[in-house]
Amino acid sequence: MSTLVLVLSNLWAKKARSIGLAFAVALAVMTVVTLTVVGSGLENSAAAILKIGKADFTVAQKDVSDILASNLDQHELAEIQGTKGVSSAVGVLVETEKINAANPLFLEIGIPPSQLAQFGVTVLSGHPYSPNATNQMMIGWRAAQDFGLSIGDKFHADGTENTIVGIYSTGISFGDLGAMFPLPAVQAYNRVPGAVTLVFVKIAPGYRVSAVEQRIDYEHPELTTIRTATQFGRADRNLVFLQAAATGSTILAVIIGAILVGNTMMLSLFERTREFGLLRAIGWTRTRVVSLVLGEGLVLAVIGAAVGVGFSFLVTAVLQGLPQLAGVLHANYTPGAFWRGLFTGLGMTILGTLYPALRAGFLAPLQALSHE
Repeated sequence: MSTLVLVLSNLWAKKARSIGLAFAVALAVMTVVTLTVVGSGLENSAAAILKIGKADFTVAQKDVSDILASNLDQHELAEIQGTKGVSSAVGVLVETEKINAANPLFLEIGIPPSQLAQFGVTVLSGHPYSPNATNQMMIGWRAAQDFGLSIGDKFHADGTENTIVGIYSTGISFGDLGAMFPLPAVQAYNRVPGAVTLVFVKIAPGYRVSAVEQRIDYEHPELTTIRTATQFGRADRNLVFLQAAATGSTILAVIIGAILVGNTMMLSLFERTREFGLLRAIGWTRTRVVSLVLGEGLVLAVIGAAVGVGFSFLVTAVLQGLPQLAGVLHANYTPGAFWRGLFTGLGMTILGTLYPALRAGFLAPLQALSHE
């Protein structure tokens, strides 16, 4: 009988124990995968704004709890615009507002009409708002379709009634689901005169993006440059905490899971002492006995990991349906999430099984056969 067949036979013979161990692995994997998927989804949703400006990188205030709480003044904006190698630097004031249950994070951008083209905005119909208008706006074409709005219609935002004078496209779905307003109007409503949230920077030909990034980071230690979703996550403390929670859950799952698996496998070892002694007596090597015990654990780890991933799909779907997260959480099932789940299952099982496996392999045959 091959080792694999014997592994499967042993697991089937102890179905209750096998199901219990596989379920423990599944719970650990479900927790790790769900936190990773949710964290990645929230990070991508939050970082989607970076794509709207079609810039080489974005500049924000460093170490803010929420990236939309970033605040740069006109002096900082002017210095960024004057940095060597910068072709254009567009400062925008960004906020979100809950319009209805389907639009809990409706994007509202304050930007001067003269910089719309630099920001990658194409006016599809109508015209841009006036620079200092207090009740004019443009709406993204996707938002216009969703709300059934057209040129001349009224739109309530930030407690004000605005006339839609233009419909625009950014080529980015997140941006086309929002609206744009004159920068002074948004600044006045939010009582932050002269302030912007983010600066979208484009590099002049002949300059390296990384070099200009480093120059701005060096000259403005209170600011941070962001080019990727990962950098965005590092700049936003809320996302940093979420990433830390995912990492911490992985470590705890491996440690706690290894203890649970180890206890169960040690009990199994005591129950099967005579069996291991018999295998040694008929010529099984220590290595083969160790492989048998480890093989049982690895099979359960793979089964548990698969079940855990299935559970994570279910849990994530439930989370997406919660009113607090509807329209905000978009699950991001990356290969990294599945690999982390698999490594968690394998790690906790190998650590928990290794000592009992070594004990089984080094049992003295005569002593083991005489065990009651």
